[in-house]
Amino acid sequence: MTLPISARQTGVTLTGLIFVLMIVALIAIFGMKIVPSAIEYNSIRKGIVSAKAAGTTPKEIRVAFDRQAEVGYIESVKGKDLDIVKNGEDLDVSFAYQKKIPIFGPASLLLEYEGTTSKKPFLKGDQQ
Repeated sequence: MTLPISARQTGVTLTGLIFVLMIVALIAIFGMKIVPSAIEYNSIRKGIVSAKAAGTTPKEIRVAFDRQAEVGYIESVKGKDLDIVKNGEDLDVSFAYQKKIPIFGPASLLLEYEGTTSKKPFLKGDQQ
């Protein structure tokens, strides 16, 4: 006796469920490791903008950024790491850094971040 199509059982097998859960777990683990780094990057971008507004000399900008970094829990970039160049009457502040996130064993993830207050995008290795 054959059952009509509507009476047959459908669904996910145990193997399929385990596979899907493993994929979801991997995505969650990567997310939990990457999101804090991305949040810190956004804090650094906001920090250089406010430091540029607070200072008129490179030293003042670095000191203002260090204060901002202390309050914002920024650990990857310090004031001394900022590249400050004169662009006409204005000062442009830029930064670039790498963040190495261990995944498991010898495997790790390398993230490269860069940002600037300039209208022209910052290019790695572009020194003026």
